[in-house]
Amino acid sequence: MTPVFLPIFPLPDQTFFPRTLLPLHIFEARYRAMVTDCLARDRRLAVVALEPGYEGSYEGKPPVKHIAGAGKIVRSERLPNGRFNIVLQGEFRVRLEREVPSDTLYRIVVATPLDDVGVDRPGVAALARTVKDRCVQVLEAVGRGRAGLRESLDSLESPGELCDQLASAVVPTPAVRQALLEELDVERRLQRLAAALDDLLRQLTGDR
Repeated sequence: MTPVFLPIFPLPDQTFFPRTLLPLHIFEARYRAMVTDCLARDRRLAVVALEPGYEGSYEGKPPVKHIAGAGKIVRSERLPNGRFNIVLQGEFRVRLEREVPSDTLYRIVVATPLDDVGVDRPGVAALARTVKDRCVQVLEAVGRGRAGLRESLDSLESPGELCDQLASAVVPTPAVRQALLEELDVERRLQRLAAALDDLLRQLTGDR
C-alpha cells in the first residue's frame, strides 16, 4: 500500500487496534497542537506504544514500537482550558518507516498501511469459534456473561475484526496486546489470542 504521512501519539503500554474505538484525554501542549492540526486536516493520527526505558527521554523523542494503530478522530471536544477529549476510530495497522524532519511540537512519520493476510485459510473459521468460546468463558468467570453475548460475538463475522475487538476489550497484558497488533497473519493471530484467553481463564479459575 502507498505510504502515508502521520503524526504519532506515543503512549506507555497503549495498543490501538483497527476496528475499535479509543477515547483519549489530551493535555500536553505538543499533543494539543497535534489534535488541533489533525482536526484541520484529515483527522488521522497513529497511536504507538513506547519501548521499555522511555522514561529518561519522554520529553524528547523516546524509541517507539515499529507497528502501530492508525485511526481517525470521530469525536472531539475542546475544553475551556485548551485540553481535548477525543475518540479515535481505528482504521488500519501501520509500519513506521522513518521519522521526518518537522517544525511541529509533535513527531511525524512516514508509515505503510498493513493488510491482514491468511483470512481464507481452511482452519480460520474453526479457530474463530474456539476464540469465541474462550471469550464467553472468560467473561462468565469475571461475572460479565450476559444474555445475547454469544449473538454479539457471532455478529463479528470477519476473523480479523473478531481478533482486534477481543484483544482490545479482553486481553490485559500490554506485551501480548502488542504482539497481537504486530501479527498480520489472521490464523496465527487467532492462535495467539486463543492461547492468551486460555492463560487468562486459568488465572481466573485457578485451573492448571
